[in-house]
Amino acid sequence: MNDDDAGTVGADAFVCSGFFYMVEVILMTEIKSFAVIGGDKRQIYCGQSLQEDGFDVYFGGFDKCSEKYRLTAHKPDELIGLCDAFILPLPCTRDKLHVNAPFAEENIPLSLFESVKDKKPVFCGMKERLPFEGQKIYDYSTSEEFAVLNAVPTAEGAIETAMHEYEGTLNGSRCLVTGYGRIGKILSFMLRGIGADVTVSSQRKDAHAFIRAEGMKAILSSELCGRYDIIFNTAPSLLFDRKTLTSLVGSPLIIDLASYPGGVDTKAADDLSLRVMQALSLPGKVAPKSAGIIIKNAVYNILGEEL
Repeated sequence: MNDDDAGTVGADAFVCSGFFYMVEVILMTEIKSFAVIGGDKRQIYCGQSLQEDGFDVYFGGFDKCSEKYRLTAHKPDELIGLCDAFILPLPCTRDKLHVNAPFAEENIPLSLFESVKDKKPVFCGMKERLPFEGQKIYDYSTSEEFAVLNAVPTAEGAIETAMHEYEGTLNGSRCLVTGYGRIGKILSFMLRGIGADVTVSSQRKDAHAFIRAEGMKAILSSELCGRYDIIFNTAPSLLFDRKTLTSLVGSPLIIDLASYPGGVDTKAADDLSLRVMQALSLPGKVAPKSAGIIIKNAVYNILGEEL
């Protein structure tokens, strides 16, 4: 083994020891059990990973898939007094009234958690959607580490969507990525690696040097006209209004990754016979196991900071 290998092994060992130390510290706290309530397959894998770490985990809101994933289904209201901490999905709610729980047979009211919001930790994604606040409500989706790691399965899912929906190869295709944030950076890098002809739009002129250094073209977000085969929108604003859509040459496939309502005027796109794919919650669809572990680690980080 050479010196480089020794350094790598040492670094890996350090990371692993740090991880197990955090688990050990958390196990020494009052938290012995988690209730994972609502969500998609990400939450299932998050809960199963917590079980592997030694916690008691109870699942609520997974009635429709409990047999497939060998889960014991519990009624969410029964878990309020039973568990020490609660993990809600990302997003935690879509209507601000009920937990986002696509696998539940019945709606799970958010009001269940009002009695514990100041007593027991409640971890969730996009907590600003909750109709109440609490001293012990934590948003695991706001950390930089979570956002960067979550961008990887999002980018992979966007590419998988393009491979299914675009009738050519991504290699050699003309791709536009709008936005050079976390997802835009990783997605454009992956597309470049596949061999696509990549253009990236950003209003930040300082980002253009980095984009060009990676072998891609850079344009301002106000200059989206042109000919593209596939457009990936990551910007959470209406960049593709009727005027911009009309300026596009040909009929590009548009894959919108931005949160609802997205960055595309879908009615205008329909009038212009442009295909728009709204690709939301991709980590839960294409890489739920990895995404679930990312959620678990974000929860651990919060607990480590609060101890």
